Amino acid sequence: MNARLGAALVVAASLSLVWLATASVCDASASELDARARRSAAVFRELRDMPDHEVPADLMVRSRCVAVVPNLVKAAWFLGGHYGKGLLSCRSKYGEWSPPVHVLLTGGSFGLQFGASSTDIVLFFMSEDSVRSLLSSKVKLSGEAGVAAGPVGRKAEAATDLKLGAEIYSYARSRGLFIGLSLEGAYMGVDREDTRDYYGKSYSAKKILFEHEVSRVPKSAWDFLGVLPRRAK
Repeated sequence: MNARLGAALVVAASLSLVWLATASVCDASASELDARARRSAAVFRELRDMPDHEVPADLMVRSRCVAVVPNLVKAAWFLGGHYGKGLLSCRSKYGEWSPPVHVLLTGGSFGLQFGASSTDIVLFFMSEDSVRSLLSSKVKLSGEAGVAAGPVGRKAEAATDLKLGAEIYSYARSRGLFIGLSLEGAYMGVDREDTRDYYGKSYSAKKILFEHEVSRVPKSAWDFLGVLPRRAK
């Protein structure tokens, strides 16, 4: 019986890791990309409109870039991993949000663990430098880019008025509420294929985010941009 259980766990682990590895190379249809953008907009709207201002308004308005990854999937059978895709936009010094690029968030972990879950992730980048580093390749969020669990609650509002020292603040939805979460072991990078398919033409992420060089912005992108905080201080 134990041997059968062990074999089943090995098969499950293998299947989960194969799925995580192959999902990133599958092409997404235009409708899937639009749905992802609208889902990202819905996730941020829910974060923004939480009662009692759980996420400090000062953090929102001072952030330079925002990434939303809806439905980040986490799976674990001894070997764990997580995988998700979302959108990233940066704003200019005048407060205008750029057309978004599609991003990929991946990672893995080891240890005695079982189960699977799906959650929504929101990342606030406090400087352009923290985003520029991931334009050429995937960046480990707990390494090259310093990520911290985002502050929540009324007390956090006063605290963040004084200092926002981390490069990136992250939030995850848990049991219907958003909480601060440190993404140890996670990697983020630009999904060039999905970004190309979204706009129907190849643009560099740098030109999209910082030069706004896009001839046509899909309606679903405007849905996403419309919910982001209006101006930086």
